[in-house]
Amino acid sequence: MSKLDGNERWKSKMLLTEHQEQYENRHDAKNSRKRPTEDEFKMIRDCILLPHMLSMVQKSIEDIENHSNLLKQLYLTAGRALMSQISADLYSLRRELSKRNIKIMSDEQADMVMYHRFICRGYEDRFGMVRDVMRSEISIRLSMYIKELVGRMGANDY
Repeated sequence: MSKLDGNERWKSKMLLTEHQEQYENRHDAKNSRKRPTEDEFKMIRDCILLPHMLSMVQKSIEDIENHSNLLKQLYLTAGRALMSQISADLYSLRRELSKRNIKIMSDEQADMVMYHRFICRGYEDRFGMVRDVMRSEISIRLSMYIKELVGRMGANDY
């Protein structure tokens, strides 16, 4: 039994407020270096959306292949060009995330929200998107890809 066992003063732990603030500031500074920046959050979002876009375009190509249409070859070629561009963007995005030491893990769905776990330089968190937001964002992105594809084909020459 030590001399301090019977002394009630030593049971509570006291911490001065300035020490608490110093600790919190130091702790926040460490986490702020590890947390993703706004651009990195956009990259994480894009890395989540692009595979969904790929599967949607792939499904659309399969539907076109199974139906007869006068412009079937044109649609197939355009769909494959879209897939090629999306795949290239996804590849470069994954390389950039890897350079920045950001890993995106499995997804789970809860209450119409898709969650993806990510690890950014040791900082671990979840990134969630509502399905409706994903749909609208995919729609906007696909229209941008299509506009770019049409621009490359020289549709403005007509």
